[in-house]
Amino acid sequence: MWPFRRKEQPVETRSAAAGFTAEIMAAREAYVAGRTGIAELTATVQSCVSLWEGSFALADVDGTAMLDRRSMALVGRSLALRGECVFLIGDTELVPCSDWDLTTRDGIPRAYRVSISETGGGRTRTALSAEVLHFRIGSDPAAPYYGTAPLRRAQLTAGLLNAVESALAEVYEHAPIGSQVLPFPESSEVDLEKLGRGFRGRRGRVLLRESVNVTAAGGPTPVQDWRPSDVTPDLSRAMTRETLAAARDAIGAVYGVLPGLMNPATTGPMVREAQRHLASWTLQPIAALVAEEASAKLGGEIRINTLRPLQAYDAGGRARAMAGIVQALAMAKEAGVDPDLAAKLVDWERSQ
Repeated sequence: MWPFRRKEQPVETRSAAAGFTAEIMAAREAYVAGRTGIAELTATVQSCVSLWEGSFALADVDGTAMLDRRSMALVGRSLALRGECVFLIGDTELVPCSDWDLTTRDGIPRAYRVSISETGGGRTRTALSAEVLHFRIGSDPAAPYYGTAPLRRAQLTAGLLNAVESALAEVYEHAPIGSQVLPFPESSEVDLEKLGRGFRGRRGRVLLRESVNVTAAGGPTPVQDWRPSDVTPDLSRAMTRETLAAARDAIGAVYGVLPGLMNPATTGPMVREAQRHLASWTLQPIAALVAEEASAKLGGEIRINTLRPLQAYDAGGRARAMAGIVQALAMAKEAGVDPDLAAKLVDWERSQ
């Protein structure tokens, strides 16, 4: 044999775990998104996102078993935060995609390169448009193949909420809230430190301090002002409460949530009306878009209803309306009028 051996190439080892690079990129993305005014971590946004997520999880899905409640919850949360949601159509279930890229022709997606999250770091796969469910809302005519999150369409409001909350956080962290300045005659720094430690932690006790220097503050002790001065900043003049409430209500309106739903003095009828408004004018149109995409890709007619599970209506008023409809149909039958024609005259025809 040849006396020289070929040098073996060193084996490169990398940490897989949960994907260190992916975690760093996700953390960086969350930091940048928070500073640009998306305000995804505020309680107001998370409350609205939870309403969307819960509503889609409870929605009635007819025509397919692949859109289960877990997938519908992911659809609601992803649409609320990102404006888009992509699923890879598997054999028996839908596979959620964390990231994707696409190619289009005439503005219509033709092929996708999707990233699927795994415990070992994830994998990438290329698929045709027919193999992918792509739900999107708020699409722009210049880019109809991309969706837009509700907060992206309200940058000023989200930025205002983020700025006010950041300012309040800094005030509560650095401002001398609850601190007081107590006038005291001239003394050395050591005596003042001892005096300050003497006041600390003595709640409800009577503290007596005597000074031998009666010429401090321009006069003897009985004449000078010994009342403490509060140095807590006056935030009411900055109108932070009103600004925070206005930004919160505006963000709720962006998500289709009426401001009355978050009002502390709200009542039952107002809560029911806010739920009906959210389900009727925001969630049900989005559910129709999701059903249309699913019908085109999964085959067959698929219907998604968010109104019935949410019970977003007045039960008593609905019962009275039902009694009136039955009575009107009975009168139409007695008069020889076609009930279907009478329903079409008042625009009660079943929508397709």
